[in-house]
Amino acid sequence: METLSTTRAHGGTQGVYRHASVETGTEMTFSVFVPNHAPDAKLPVLWYLSGLTCTHANVTEKGEYRMACAAHRVILVAPDTSPRGAEVPDDEGWDFGKGAGFYLDATREPWARNYRMRSYIEKELPALIAARFPADMGRQGITGHSMGGHGALTIALRNPGRFRSVSAFAPIVSPLNCPWGDKALGGYLGSDRAAWREYDACALIADGARLPDLLVDQGGADGFLDEQLKTHLLREACAAAGQPATIRMQPGYDHSYYFISSFMAEHVGWHAARLKG
Repeated sequence: METLSTTRAHGGTQGVYRHASVETGTEMTFSVFVPNHAPDAKLPVLWYLSGLTCTHANVTEKGEYRMACAAHRVILVAPDTSPRGAEVPDDEGWDFGKGAGFYLDATREPWARNYRMRSYIEKELPALIAARFPADMGRQGITGHSMGGHGALTIALRNPGRFRSVSAFAPIVSPLNCPWGDKALGGYLGSDRAAWREYDACALIADGARLPDLLVDQGGADGFLDEQLKTHLLREACAAAGQPATIRMQPGYDHSYYFISSFMAEHVGWHAARLKG
């Protein structure tokens, strides 16, 4: 692992790191904020998965999470959204290819070789975090924005017991039922829609997967709400399954980091309360 930068913030350390990923076959960059702590302390971990077109840098620079993470003694890990590099296949559209890994393991060529973000987030990066940072991997939470909200929900639903807390900002709740999902899941996985269900939060809940609790914030003025995000489908799926969930519409807020940063500290506190002990 290579340290690209470290910066002091709120008594802790904001770092950016790079390593050679076995899963993606590329170098991968991620950021980690570690609050001030005793030398032998182990701190809970909150994963933040970013949205379409983003890298680790978007939330690191604009997420406004460090003060809350420092106050609650929570490590925040922010991975990239896809493999990078000149040899990595890409697409002309901004919603497919680089920056749009959709936190899945692709099965179609030419994507299958590098686009393994599911295995990277579920297996490889957690092992690296556990080995190199003061992380208590028995106390993990996960959150994310848009495509990253989709990733947070589906990863948590597929890995019961791993995450004590799950939240999301404006998540894509059902790729089976939106244009972004049609393009990404069809392109990476092929036309068999049955194979898509493990990457759809609403389908996973309908199929019996459960979370300990769920917090979702959605901007009421989000231009993607009606066509792509379809928050009502998640509310309906949770109600039908008896899945505990707090799903809040926030009037006037859009899809940007102005929205995310407005509620980030509250989400960090919500996770911290569930990661204690």
